[in-house]
Amino acid sequence: MPRLIAPRALPEGGTIGIAAPAGPVDPKRLASSEARLRAAGFRIVRRPDLLDRCSYLAGDDRRRAAELMELWAKPEVDAVVCARGGYGCHRIVSYLDPEVARAGAKPLVGYSDITTLLLWQRRQAGLMGFHGPMLERGDELTAGALAACLDALTGRGSERSALEGRGAGGGRASGRLTGGSLALVVASLGTPWEVQTRDSILLLEEVGERPFRIDRCLAQLRAAGKLDGLAGIGTGALVECSDPRYPEADACEVFLEAVRPLGIPVVTELPFGHLNDNRIWPVGARAEIDGETGEVIVLERGVSGR
Repeated sequence: MPRLIAPRALPEGGTIGIAAPAGPVDPKRLASSEARLRAAGFRIVRRPDLLDRCSYLAGDDRRRAAELMELWAKPEVDAVVCARGGYGCHRIVSYLDPEVARAGAKPLVGYSDITTLLLWQRRQAGLMGFHGPMLERGDELTAGALAACLDALTGRGSERSALEGRGAGGGRASGRLTGGSLALVVASLGTPWEVQTRDSILLLEEVGERPFRIDRCLAQLRAAGKLDGLAGIGTGALVECSDPRYPEADACEVFLEAVRPLGIPVVTELPFGHLNDNRIWPVGARAEIDGETGEVIVLERGVSGR
């Protein structure tokens, strides 16, 4: 695995390239988000075929992969923000060149299905990325989440930042941040971009997965040894993760039942994932997790050159 490096900071007034590596994009939501980024002083570039649609994909695999490669390679593009998740990133990683991603050293931002790309570029390109808001939220994305995202990409924010949730015990520990969508983290097992969890703080979020499926995903991670040697673990939003057949089952309680026996710091209800106030965090950055206060404290910027 290549030595881990941070991407270069997005300069003030720099150029943000938009990518659609997964599901098809809603043009109205995209236009709203583009307007907000321009109002914040940034230039926007995107391919004319970004709005292509191929069933549940934003165009065919070659188009989506070529788009990412172009954005990484173009010197005038300073950062890459994904338009939406959905599904499709697993299909294109074989077309991506990790050397191009590393040489470009540009911040990549996304969540949900983009978890695959964030894990891939950390493992294959040795490059940190950002689990953070995409453009699918349009005007629904809170001003605070957008400001925090731009602060993180430009490096103008504090070197230390915090995500505040609910502590579930286990003390305090430090490690590098990893994770994302629980389903996509599990889907990385057995691939060249398999999640690396030892001595890490694993942060997970999910949408639309019933409690028994969350249980199954955590059992799979445990069976694969991915819960061994963790420094700490936490959840962001678990949205629409209920089951009308078993209304007594609670997704957060299922999570806690699975991880409390690990004897490590546990935090729930962190402000990231499929919600409007989706707070950004750098994948691969050093951090501390406090299971008593419910904080995850990021100890370094996710960008260099600031």
